[in-house]
Amino acid sequence: MLQVGLISLDVDRHAATVGGQPVDLTATEFKLLRLLIERRGRVQTREHLLINVWNYETEIETRTVDTHVRRLREKLGGEADWIETIRGVGYRIAERKVSACVS
Repeated sequence: MLQVGLISLDVDRHAATVGGQPVDLTATEFKLLRLLIERRGRVQTREHLLINVWNYETEIETRTVDTHVRRLREKLGGEADWIETIRGVGYRIAERKVSACVS
């Protein structure tokens, strides 16, 4: 089991939940989220993600990673902000969730 916030991944059952509710992830989304959680706090470059999630080795610029991260965030709902964008580099799972400031 991997967990960050209310997001839980049962690696053996290949199942994801958010707040105890099942989330229907594609195999690629599951692999992407798993890699980010396992390497929590460490920035994963787009190139690293392409190689390790898609087994895709090329120098060609692609928006595949960005598209999948966007879809993954949509499925995670209120827990989506655990995934941080590191502009010009890649993505990471935050060390701790940043709460929105309420005034």
